[in-house]
Amino acid sequence: MSTKTNIIQGDVKKRIDTWIANYPADQRQSATMPALRIVQEANGGSLTNELMDEIAEYLGVAPIAVYEVATFYGNYNHKPVGRHSINWCNSISCYLRGGEELRVKLQDKLGVKPGEITADGKFSIKKVECLGACGGAPMCQIGKQYHEHLTEEKLFKILDELE
Repeated sequence: MSTKTNIIQGDVKKRIDTWIANYPADQRQSATMPALRIVQEANGGSLTNELMDEIAEYLGVAPIAVYEVATFYGNYNHKPVGRHSINWCNSISCYLRGGEELRVKLQDKLGVKPGEITADGKFSIKKVECLGACGGAPMCQIGKQYHEHLTEEKLFKILDELE
């Protein structure tokens, strides 16, 4: 049995309610994606079953409706991530433009593989299918920011500038 987390209160509740207000009263489930994003951000970058249960309860839907969305899309994390979560594009466009080799260099620099967090908790890497920026390949997303046309020098400079 799930434990109630009570994360949907204060600013989190207000932000979710803003999204709910965009839809007809009987369509609260339409706010599932933004609710997942807001709760994930409030929880340090990841979701738990308990948090997804709370979202389902708040939206008035069955938990499976929230789980389906949260597990289908790659932008939801189901285990803890680093302070700077790096979503590494694994699409054919990035691959053909050197993305795989660059990801290996990134892993070597950070000392972690996809799904792992650096010892200091600063970075994590996640391979994702397509981030929709094929013209800027190779690319990655760090937090909410896209970084395109990456080279080893450009990528490492970006990382060095992050706190």
